[in-house]
Amino acid sequence: MLAVENLEVVYEDVILVLKGVSLQVPEGSIVALLGPNGAGKTTVLRAITGLLDVHRGKISKGRVSLDGVDINGKSAPEIVAAGIGQVMEGRRIFREFTVDENLRAGGHTATRAQIAEGLERAYAMFPLLAERRKATAGYLSGGEQQMLAIGRALMSQPKYLLLDEPSLGVAPKIIQQLRDLIVQINESGTSVLLVEQNANMALSIATHGYVLETGRIVMDKPAAQLREDDDVKEFYLGLRGDERGSLRDVKQYRRRKRWLS
Repeated sequence: MLAVENLEVVYEDVILVLKGVSLQVPEGSIVALLGPNGAGKTTVLRAITGLLDVHRGKISKGRVSLDGVDINGKSAPEIVAAGIGQVMEGRRIFREFTVDENLRAGGHTATRAQIAEGLERAYAMFPLLAERRKATAGYLSGGEQQMLAIGRALMSQPKYLLLDEPSLGVAPKIIQQLRDLIVQINESGTSVLLVEQNANMALSIATHGYVLETGRIVMDKPAAQLREDDDVKEFYLGLRGDERGSLRDVKQYRRRKRWLS
């Protein structure tokens, strides 16, 4: 499994962003990591994939391990080669490259034979990309760019795929396609850590879920139980959550309400 244990991350040596975060992504699973903006979700992914240094961050405490092997301190290319792929928030495709060139860039740790195999697999999974393989990536729609970003991450044949807000800025009908695609990727043998603010979508396909707020895990349950939790329903599934700010605020609201009655 992919495991994060008691992780603390500091930015610029002064800002403590993660405060003892622990989570697990067992082999074969889809795990959802939910939370509001600024909770630290992207920082968790950066810590796993070795990208903290780029953002002036570092792990000050804790451990990230892949199948029992500590990967703290490994470089991003080493972590990709070990079997972890990531699709960043905002897609981060190479806009001036063609679709084909973007996909090939995702196979930088692969052999020529593996790249050829990866391209065949990506175009079979994304027929729209196959039709536009010579098109400049910057001219694709938002949904097509997200598919390209996912296809590029899959070129390294990862055992674990980290997805950061894949539904962000995507049309509702495309979100359903992305949902089905994530399930397909998982069924093909890739475990998924899904960071999402779209809790309905994430919890509908996840086996387990974590809720992260202000750098701490505040809830950790099977996804089906999270979907039925009253606090999660109120804040994350559309019932006045924008007025409360966090699950902690919802709980305090309930306590005040009981006290006043």
